Amino acid sequence: MEQLYEFFNRKLKSAPTDFLRYKYDRIKWDGRAFGIVGPRGVGKSTMLLQYIKLNLDMADTLYVSADHIYFSEHRLVDLADYFVKMGGKHLFIDEIHKYDGWAREVKQIYDSYEDLQIVISGSSILDIYKGMADLSRRFPICEMQGLSFREYLNLFHGINVPTYSLDEILSNKAVLPDVKHPLPLFKDYLRKGYYPFGRDEEYEMELLQVINQTMEVDIPTHLQANVSLGKKLKSLLMVVSKSVPFKPVMQRLAEATGISRNDIPDYLVYMERAGMITQLRNSTGGIRGLGKVEKLYLDNTNLIYALSPEHADIGNVRETFFMNQMRVMNDVTGWSISDFEINGKTFEIGGRKKGQKQIENAEEGYIVKDDIESGYANVIPLWAFGLNY
Repeated sequence: MEQLYEFFNRKLKSAPTDFLRYKYDRIKWDGRAFGIVGPRGVGKSTMLLQYIKLNLDMADTLYVSADHIYFSEHRLVDLADYFVKMGGKHLFIDEIHKYDGWAREVKQIYDSYEDLQIVISGSSILDIYKGMADLSRRFPICEMQGLSFREYLNLFHGINVPTYSLDEILSNKAVLPDVKHPLPLFKDYLRKGYYPFGRDEEYEMELLQVINQTMEVDIPTHLQANVSLGKKLKSLLMVVSKSVPFKPVMQRLAEATGISRNDIPDYLVYMERAGMITQLRNSTGGIRGLGKVEKLYLDNTNLIYALSPEHADIGNVRETFFMNQMRVMNDVTGWSISDFEINGKTFEIGGRKKGQKQIENAEEGYIVKDDIESGYANVIPLWAFGLNY
């Protein structure tokens, strides 16, 4: 136990509190039990420690990481039992998916100690949702994405900008009053601003490690598959990275990767849930996520530059940014006459010379232009959509 408390103290002391992620104020922190999930590296652990540091008493709080060596010889249920007997009230368990049989033991803890708050988090979204099936409705799940352009401005450059609703953005009310020229900052964000560790000197290497861990460990482990699957999945990711955005043809993907044609749709879903790709669907499904897949994208623009910089087509980068930023607060679908549709509004993405022709028959259409500092009428600067969360 001393090891765990020393670990907790070190982590808590190093947790900064000058910048809080968009999700911080949207979580019901007083809930008896809940989980926080999201792709690797987006700041989940830091947010947990920030909440503890700003709101809780160390005397009745404990933060542990489930991959700590302590758990090679001890069980979670025994830790919880001891913690409660010592007056513990708030138990935070990070990297929960790295503990074998975690769902069963967390359920036992939940059922045994009514006065104990349990918060879990993890990067393997697939494993956590699978485990949550056993926990029924006991644990609501909060999903967290990477930094918006707005958050990047705050964390990387100390520039404070409020969030703007989609309607405010479309009315050209989204502004950066303290920034004379937003485009250089925007270009930097596209390359290394999505992950909070983008300021690290070894950022590119760290991001490749995140990709490798996700593709070679997280997804194969979830599927209880061997290492060879991880290599095939990385091959599939590379094919996607060099081709996006494109409408997936399963037979061609199968031929390029050696993966069975019938397995590829499932693998794409796993890669999407793990934060590696995004699938743009049409609206025919009626419910978010059920429509037919229209295009494949990498999840965010940083992945484009990390995986295939020589194929970093500017049109792809622009569409990926729009999709990535707008999906957090909106249902984004494909549209027959333009790139995207949100709540009956159509959006065509392009450079500063992009014209109105493709949306001339749209009921409510907008031209989203890169390389412009400000908008007018139905022309909106691309960077403004990064201020939505």
